[in-house]
Amino acid sequence: MKTQVVLGLVIVIYILIFSNACRFDPLVIPGDPIDTTDNPIDTTENPVNTCNPDTVYFSRDVLPIFVSNCALSGCHDAITREEGIQLTDYDKIIQTGDIEPFDLSAGDIYETITEDRTDKRMPPPPKARLTNAQIATIAKWIQQGAKNLSCNEGGCNTDNVTYAGTIAPFFQNSCNGCHSGSSAGGGIQLNNYDGVRTVALNGRLVGAVSHASGFVAMPQGGAKINDCRISQITAWVNAGAPQN
Repeated sequence: MKTQVVLGLVIVIYILIFSNACRFDPLVIPGDPIDTTDNPIDTTENPVNTCNPDTVYFSRDVLPIFVSNCALSGCHDAITREEGIQLTDYDKIIQTGDIEPFDLSAGDIYETITEDRTDKRMPPPPKARLTNAQIATIAKWIQQGAKNLSCNEGGCNTDNVTYAGTIAPFFQNSCNGCHSGSSAGGGIQLNNYDGVRTVALNGRLVGAVSHASGFVAMPQGGAKINDCRISQITAWVNAGAPQN
């Protein structure tokens, strides 16, 4: 009798085990593979322009003015540091340049760049004074808090790069402090078309801004300009450096 009971229990357990196995292991019928060759997924990231036209960005708008006009050998570069002032990067400009955020009248920088007396003005003669546009940029930057802001200008457009719209404004802000007037660095004039065209067509312009081997890297003492600007300058030069 006991043997029959045990045998019955074994049979019941066996049935339960295999019936559960069938219940939780359904038959899977593979379907046809999905063909995505005709509709590939586009994962290209399109850079978005994050720059606010009403905001002054230090790295884009302000630093090039200081590097080109003030952070020069014998003045306010990292070696000379005239009067202890170094104007080569954000931290040094804030630490040594006597700038009071939000207040133009409290610091020395704005006073010296707007000074009428030539013996007090910066940059000093024979360097030309900053343009009204450059002074306005620095003033607005201080009034906005003298912050170390940067932004993404979006995609780089190298189509139809013009001298008047792209090249000349860039040199005005980033190069003319060294390369203009009677004391132009290396005798290279970048404040007029003829001077720019000369170094564009002999290869020195692209070689310098791209920091190519065998050329003096420009801006001298400053960081290499961004790849987009280099591409735009190169495109303009390759088009024959037109006065457009």
